[in-house]
Amino acid sequence: MSRFRLAPTRDQVPGLLESCRHARYVWNVGLEQRLMWRPGRPAAPGFVAQAAQLTEARAAQLWLKAGSQMVQQQALRDLDQAWRNFYAGTHGRPSWRRKGVHEGFRVVGPQAQRVEKLNRKWGRVLVPKVGWVKFRLSRAVPPAKSYRVTCDRSGRWHIAFAVVPAPIAAPGTGAIVGVDRGVTVSAALSTGELLSCPGLSAREQARLKRLQRRLCRAWRGSNRRARIKAAIARWKARETDRRKNWVEQTSTDLARGFDTIRIENLKIRALTRSARGTIESHGRNVRAKAGLNRGILASGWGQLAARLEHKAPGRVERVRPAYTSQTCSACGHCAPDSRENQAVFRCVACRYEANADVNAAVNIAGGTAAGRAVDTRRETGVSVSEKREPQLATST
Repeated sequence: MSRFRLAPTRDQVPGLLESCRHARYVWNVGLEQRLMWRPGRPAAPGFVAQAAQLTEARAAQLWLKAGSQMVQQQALRDLDQAWRNFYAGTHGRPSWRRKGVHEGFRVVGPQAQRVEKLNRKWGRVLVPKVGWVKFRLSRAVPPAKSYRVTCDRSGRWHIAFAVVPAPIAAPGTGAIVGVDRGVTVSAALSTGELLSCPGLSAREQARLKRLQRRLCRAWRGSNRRARIKAAIARWKARETDRRKNWVEQTSTDLARGFDTIRIENLKIRALTRSARGTIESHGRNVRAKAGLNRGILASGWGQLAARLEHKAPGRVERVRPAYTSQTCSACGHCAPDSRENQAVFRCVACRYEANADVNAAVNIAGGTAAGRAVDTRRETGVSVSEKREPQLATST
């Protein structure tokens, strides 16, 4: 996706929101039809049957007919693709779309190619039922057969052209780097670099906390509550933008500088699962686990791995994370006591001392005897020569 900032006028915003409402309504109705299926009943209608029903509904309902037929049909096609992804096991189950959260629609075909450049800074696109809408030309517009218009919770509009960017070429030096992802240090490289994902400053966090407290005291449905929610969304959008920018820059630098990039094969969804438990079996250390979950998500672990695989396909290898933080990268001795704290690693066997995250990154890279041994079972008295190579899963 190649995304640009959309700049609709005040008169164009209602038309864009109307298209979002139509797409959301069609999606939810189509989803309801799919969810009503039970064993023993006739098969739920697919895209072709739902498209025919949409044509009948447009003839009967004037408010639906006033909208763009392409926008409504693409909502059904997106729903059909979402179910295909769910059955293929690559995505989760399609869910309901809510107002204020899922604001967007897609345009395909010849209408998606009606894009013009106005000057060096601005361009415009012809949106069905809305007209020509300006957008910021932050880079060249790629040739695309479809685009998606979205509005985030802070009220910012974006247009994303569907195009697969070319992968970044490898430098050809044979260099290998290991990346250890953490919370205090977002990414530690085997080269010794420590990278931290920028977030809100202490002053900005204090401002956000005051807004959240004001939100708790505001009446539901009031204009004051809506203004406070919009202000909170703007701060959250700023934090998200900084994280995405850091992920893009870091992944580009790694793809350009190394032939092979090795990262831990972490199941982030399982790591960030809530610890609240159930009514019958209460969880333990719920507040601490919630803070850890927020730290993991704020560090962009999943985004960094995904963008690395997009920019360096076939060059990203996932290594089993077992004992990478407890194994000495110098001698290969594995012991929990070697990890004194979050920042210091001091081997109890050879007294080798290093930054704990960098030591783990070296093990992930597999550049030393210890790194080639971390994938074996945990042992403290086995020599390095008896340990085997780690199992790597090359991404496709």
